[in-house]
Amino acid sequence: MQGGNQTKVTEFILYGLTMNWRSQVALFALFLVLYFLILIGNISIITLVKYNTSLQKPMYIFLCNLSFLEIWYTTSIIPKMLSGLLSEINSISFKGCFIQFYFFFSCGATEHFLLTVMGYDRYLAICHPLRYNILMSNNKCFWFSASCWILGFLWALFPIIVISNLNFCGPNKINHFLCDPGPLMELSCMRDYSTEVVVTVYIALLLLSNSSCTFISYAFIIRTILRIPSASGRRKAFSTCASHLMVVSIIFGCVIYMYIRPSGNHPFPFDKVIAVFYTVVTPLLNPVIYTLRNKEVLEVVKKVIRF
Repeated sequence: MQGGNQTKVTEFILYGLTMNWRSQVALFALFLVLYFLILIGNISIITLVKYNTSLQKPMYIFLCNLSFLEIWYTTSIIPKMLSGLLSEINSISFKGCFIQFYFFFSCGATEHFLLTVMGYDRYLAICHPLRYNILMSNNKCFWFSASCWILGFLWALFPIIVISNLNFCGPNKINHFLCDPGPLMELSCMRDYSTEVVVTVYIALLLLSNSSCTFISYAFIIRTILRIPSASGRRKAFSTCASHLMVVSIIFGCVIYMYIRPSGNHPFPFDKVIAVFYTVVTPLLNPVIYTLRNKEVLEVVKKVIRF
């Protein structure tokens, strides 16, 4: 609190996606279906990798980790979004808001680390195929995956601690469907622009370092592919990494737009659409992109269906 007349905020009100009741009901049905599809798609990938020895390779182990992560990532957001769409007042407690913030950011950071490691894995597979089994053994794959999870959940502690220690004394209405750092910092009693800059730079370091490493890996991959003499060989090599590059471009593009920009008034409806894209649409597309563009996975699926 900054004064005797100020009351410490104990809950926040989330505006959500829309204030129109009919639209809320339609969106509830849509996002409920999408949530079940996300769960089914990602659980299917985990099951396929776990019970098929032919898929127990580094690339699919990373994909299995990504699918498991997407389940928790969406679960930290969509259930609350769904309950808010059917609630007259979409409230969330102060602690609940920052718990959601922590798991949302932890899973997001872990996803960026995983995507970077997956890019490095594709670089080794295409640029150093003869040494690939040595450079990326299953044991090394395990340690890479574990490191991504540990780093992701540790990295998210700093912004949570900094923002949760700001003074919130009202207003308490967040023009979003989740607890995000930008809208939260704008609700602080006394806008601390130095804190906003520090948090923005901290997030930018993660996003720019991971995206740079990933795109550097793909620069070497593309250079190697272009040196393959046959057109069929180039197509085959590129097909193994095109799906990953597609996912990376979508995620990094959306998140960089949302979190690496000056503070101030932003078009909230457009921001919400972008947020829906990387919190709901991308986790839904991941299983589709990775399976439909992967012949090895499709062969396993066909065998399972025939059985």
